[in-house]
Amino acid sequence: MASPFRSDILRGKVALITGGGSGIGFEIATQFGQHGAAIAIMGRRKQVLDSAVAALRSLGISAFGFEGDVRKQEDASSVVESTFNNLGSLDILVNAAAGNFLVSAEDLSPNGFRTVMDIDSVGTFTMCHQALKYLKKGGPGRNSLTGGTIINISATLHYTATWYQVHVSAAKAAVDAITRNLALEWGADYDIRVNGIAPGPIKGTTGLSKLAPEEIDSKVREDMPLYRIGEKWDIAMAAIYLASDAGKYVNGTTIIADGGMWLSSPRRLPKEAVKQLSRVVEKRSRNSPVGVPKSKL
Repeated sequence: MASPFRSDILRGKVALITGGGSGIGFEIATQFGQHGAAIAIMGRRKQVLDSAVAALRSLGISAFGFEGDVRKQEDASSVVESTFNNLGSLDILVNAAAGNFLVSAEDLSPNGFRTVMDIDSVGTFTMCHQALKYLKKGGPGRNSLTGGTIINISATLHYTATWYQVHVSAAKAAVDAITRNLALEWGADYDIRVNGIAPGPIKGTTGLSKLAPEEIDSKVREDMPLYRIGEKWDIAMAAIYLASDAGKYVNGTTIIADGGMWLSSPRRLPKEAVKQLSRVVEKRSRNSPVGVPKSKL
């Protein structure tokens, strides 16, 4: 699908994407690169990073891959510094690294809960904290007038409640809170815009294959207002909007990109059945005798 944005809308920008070797992170890296940005991706698996960097470079994108674990402060610091040393600046940080699996709360170990919290929420804050020096106005590689941009990839699971996702719901609620608080503090102090994107079910991602395998895919679609699964492209376009001057006055907002699914709940009855039932109930109500209250006096 053709992009609605100019191909040079991110020209001259340098973007670091955690979890950029696959899934949504890789699509964001690809689209950022095709819109003019130089790209650094961070991940724990060298083979995945190497393959992703090769794919990006085959498209004519300036790209580098750096091994690192977002849970480790020393890794975060090293990757941010390597991005600056190799690409000359850091303008955009996208926190897309995440962990997830289906498990009931009673079967979830505290260690499993902690692992997802560490990757999603602690990892997001750690990367933001280490990148601050390079993103703030007047920082290395930046002028004294404008700061950079942070985009945190969240989810919609915690906006209501989601079966077997207590660990991720807690972690993403923390990510949303980090987004709002950093937008307040760093927007005021350093002119850094901090926003988020909350994807719904996205086609071709590990998250969808784990949380909505083929066995229940058709049922998921029945509950979606737009009756379709989102694409990685949709999330990347939202990221371009937030990272570019198109979103220059947007700060502290998390864009929900899920087709309206978070607003919906499973249908208990098909629409036709609801219409028929409604008629029956209304007719019954009209035909019911109206009782006259009797005084006890």
